[in-house]
Amino acid sequence: MGDTPCQPCRPVPRVHAFGKGKQALRRDTRTPPAMQGWLHKQDSSGLRLWKRRWFVLVDLCLYYYRDSSEQQVRGGLPLPGYEIRILPPAPRSPGAPQFLFTLPPFPLPADTPGTPGCGSSLSPIALALPRGYSRDAEGSWFRSLFVHKVDPRKDAHSNLLSKKETSNLYKIQFHNVKPECLEAYNKLTEEVLPKLHSDPDYPCDLVGNWNTWYGEQDQAVHLWRFSGGYPALMDCMSKLRQNKEYLDFRKERSRMLLSRRNQLLLEFSFWNEPQPRQGPNIYELRTYKLKPGTMIEWGNNWARAIKYRQENQEAVGGFFSQIGELYVVHHLWAYRDLQSREETRNAAWRKRGWDENVYYTVPLIRTMESRIMIPLKISPLQ
Repeated sequence: MGDTPCQPCRPVPRVHAFGKGKQALRRDTRTPPAMQGWLHKQDSSGLRLWKRRWFVLVDLCLYYYRDSSEQQVRGGLPLPGYEIRILPPAPRSPGAPQFLFTLPPFPLPADTPGTPGCGSSLSPIALALPRGYSRDAEGSWFRSLFVHKVDPRKDAHSNLLSKKETSNLYKIQFHNVKPECLEAYNKLTEEVLPKLHSDPDYPCDLVGNWNTWYGEQDQAVHLWRFSGGYPALMDCMSKLRQNKEYLDFRKERSRMLLSRRNQLLLEFSFWNEPQPRQGPNIYELRTYKLKPGTMIEWGNNWARAIKYRQENQEAVGGFFSQIGELYVVHHLWAYRDLQSREETRNAAWRKRGWDENVYYTVPLIRTMESRIMIPLKISPLQ
């Protein structure tokens, strides 16, 4: 197992070993398995014998059966909270199985439900390769079990994940408009905001302006880019406080709003930078609220996955929050229409590797939301 301590991605209730018999986890047979195949499992009896069993990976749980035809689950183990590590080849006695991976124990905090106190740990599980198995076999079924290693460097995730070649800062605004005022709000916005966009004295650019079509109704969404980062933002805000036309605009706009909020964002280094595009298009803003501490793991997975979503040029931009609600990710996509969206998303599932990205990123999410948006006339993204 090596000397490097294994840290859990998050605490989970105490799990001692594979639940067996009546204590076994129940499997939803309607969900197709992600992977399945033969492995050797060390018995929990006193003799600790190795037995060949049929393993099935479904919904973050590893189930095993006596053989591939058996319907009754013999045992099951939930995997979230464990880190699965490949073990290097090691000398072994003739006939002994070669370890494939282990689920090593790690300490749980004292307040974890179901634990007797500080120092408790998850029980170790060991699985082994069938005889004659080639570790380098292409397409081996167990590859999706391995948790991708996150860069352990001690640095803020904003430095590790954002673009180094630019110093762009983004601001996203969500304005909830009184239903009877939406048309007047759009007209006022289209009169004033383009002036700021085209004025070279203001270091800000309109990236996109939309009304929400499906999602939160009577809502306007604006995305700004500040070239030069925080100094550019502060310079722009200082000048706007002296701009009488803009102050009058804000006062008139305030009468039309029910509420408003904003966030400051950085763009992921591996995502496309938003560029003006011709229409007509609809836009989808997918918002993910992640569990604290998981942003780098999210970035590591999406850095590999974004290539599966470039074929139809649907990827517009990817951002993560810096100020406002934290651990929030926004992915912006463009489609010709809703049918095109459906076809493009379905095509991604037919590409090898996309399902693995979904498998690893879904456990990182607390909540998610999708907005379908229609661009305003002034939006550079049409």
